[in-house]
Amino acid sequence: MTEQRAVLAGGCFWGMQDLIRKLPGVNRTRVGYTGGDVPNATYRNHGTHAEGIEIWFDPSTIAYRDLLEFFFQIHDPTTVNRQGNDMGMSYRSAIYYVDEDQKQMALDTIADVNASGLWPGKVVTEVEPVGDFWEAEPEHQDYLERIPNGYTCHFPRQGWVLPKRDAAE
Repeated sequence: MTEQRAVLAGGCFWGMQDLIRKLPGVNRTRVGYTGGDVPNATYRNHGTHAEGIEIWFDPSTIAYRDLLEFFFQIHDPTTVNRQGNDMGMSYRSAIYYVDEDQKQMALDTIADVNASGLWPGKVVTEVEPVGDFWEAEPEHQDYLERIPNGYTCHFPRQGWVLPKRDAAE
């Protein structure tokens, strides 16, 4: 089995991990800090890092494009540095690509989301090359599995689903 890596940021990492880990083809996830300026980032000292999720997935079961579409459904990619009540750079929307194929897929998906008119505004998601990913502390890993009624601002928005693509696309 070949695995691929994806790194996404869309606000509070607990809610993203809880939803994304349940997708068929997602083998494992971990939450952490990425896209910023502090080495060995921690919850108390993460500088300009975003709260992110590292995803290892089987591309023969789930395509990177499908991960991105789900990502855009479970958070609001149209708000700058904000998800729900969470505000600040830590809660920005970002895609950290691992190669040029992921970069192009991210740009294409954003263009399709914008063209759809289904979201409340234009996408402000950053698209940047992946850098260091600093694993969050143990109490942040699998948080909503351990505390099922814990805080989250992530949920599937039924109206934010792109039309099915032609298999040739």
